[in-house]
Amino acid sequence: MQFRAPPRLIILLAALLAPSAGCTSIRDYVHNGFKVGPDYARPGAPGAANWIDSSDRRIHGETVDLAGWWTIFGDPVLNDLILEANSQNLTLRQAGMRILQSRAQLNFTVGNIFPQTQTANGAYRRIGAGTAFFDQYSFSFNLAWELDFWGRFRRAIQAAEATLDASVADYDAVLVTLLGDVASNYVRYRTDEERIRLLKNNISIQEDVLQFISGRLAAGVQGIVETDKRQASANLNQSRAALNVLQIDLRQAQNQLCVLLGMPVVDLSQRLAAGPQRIPVTPDYVVTGLPADLLRRRPDVRRAERIAAAQAEQIGIAEADLYPAFSVTGTLGWQAAQLNDLFRPASLSANVGPSFRWNLLNYGRIRNNVLFQDARFRELVAAYQAQVLEADVEVEDAIISFLKSQDRARSLGLAVDDSIVALQIVVGQYRLGVNFATVDFNRYAVIQQGLIQQQDLWAQSRGQIAQSLIDVYRALGGGWELRCGQSPDKRGILSPPASLPQPESVQAPQAPTAEELPIPLPGPEQPK
Repeated sequence: MQFRAPPRLIILLAALLAPSAGCTSIRDYVHNGFKVGPDYARPGAPGAANWIDSSDRRIHGETVDLAGWWTIFGDPVLNDLILEANSQNLTLRQAGMRILQSRAQLNFTVGNIFPQTQTANGAYRRIGAGTAFFDQYSFSFNLAWELDFWGRFRRAIQAAEATLDASVADYDAVLVTLLGDVASNYVRYRTDEERIRLLKNNISIQEDVLQFISGRLAAGVQGIVETDKRQASANLNQSRAALNVLQIDLRQAQNQLCVLLGMPVVDLSQRLAAGPQRIPVTPDYVVTGLPADLLRRRPDVRRAERIAAAQAEQIGIAEADLYPAFSVTGTLGWQAAQLNDLFRPASLSANVGPSFRWNLLNYGRIRNNVLFQDARFRELVAAYQAQVLEADVEVEDAIISFLKSQDRARSLGLAVDDSIVALQIVVGQYRLGVNFATVDFNRYAVIQQGLIQQQDLWAQSRGQIAQSLIDVYRALGGGWELRCGQSPDKRGILSPPASLPQPESVQAPQAPTAEELPIPLPGPEQPK
């Protein structure tokens, strides 16, 4: 329904009918900056005052900059991989393109504040009737401007701004995940290297033992039976099979690093060999800040809040349809039979004036759309609050994993030491002349296999310490500051203040060297 009316009539109709038609009172309309619909306020989110393990001396609750958390490992190769992934990763590049899309959409939405229709039209026609023909030239300029009387376009701009913020937060979330994935796969690679090194040392020992048993069996030494040889061979082949599995995982970790670096899968072994070939050593503490810091630091939490903010504006946009839309329209036109006469004053025709459009018979649909947008907003608020809870539990999980992985590595280190001593005692007994009938080979085999398993678990546990620390800083949302051009602080931004008590080190002891491993049994003796 559309017709032209004098400005006074339009104002009178708006004053009398609009307040009773919509959901926003005149007071709220003025308070909201002459916009209908509710104004957005950041919703509350549940959160704990402190971490569960905040009393542990290894947990430091100071709020610090986590921009370069990976530098705590002191590994130049890892630092280079992180920076290269930041500049080349394709998933991160896709997130950057989404920011450009949102920015363009914002600029497009801003354009609706200005006259929405501005068109120029021109035409030439040869018109005839019977034998009479004549030319007609025309040109016109049309303008239609719907005034933002109820805040529809301003709320659309605010929604687009919130969507842009959400796309930036999404980029940050991708970056945080990327940095964590690079560090995690690097630790996985170094852990596999250590596990392979330990297993190769044990395989070398098992080969010597098999050779020794075979020689003694061939020489007919009393106490050596075929079962001993078979068991030694089975243990050796089991270790070789385990080595193949580790080599597969090592290659897969390397391949995943290539993908994260945005490059074809190539052999990175030479590049990775340039760094310290060990499991990254972590400090025995972690700087976590407070749970409340997650609201501003975690990109996915910020993104969820901004998505809810954008949806809140949709309520007002939907409610604006309950009110009449006021427009100013105008046309300037010229029409002449001769092109030279087209822009003469006599060829001009023009009209301009206000109008309004009001969807009087659609209130059922419009009101239900308002209810729909409001329910959608409430859903997103719940999603935001759930995201806060999820962020909190991710940090808590990573913290307890970091703390207990240190304890586990310490216990496994002691178990490895005990197994080495036990194995050396068995070997020493034989060297002292104790016959295999007394020191049977089965005991040696059991201790040897137990040592292999314990050394492997020990290496895994030390890798898990590093992985858990990565998970803590990933869960805390550290690292997205690279987007702002902040370079990692080489001075150690995560060092605890000097005033805090320094916790005792719980890092597991270094892996034994080849010389520290149990020496193989002596060569076969002549039968007595």
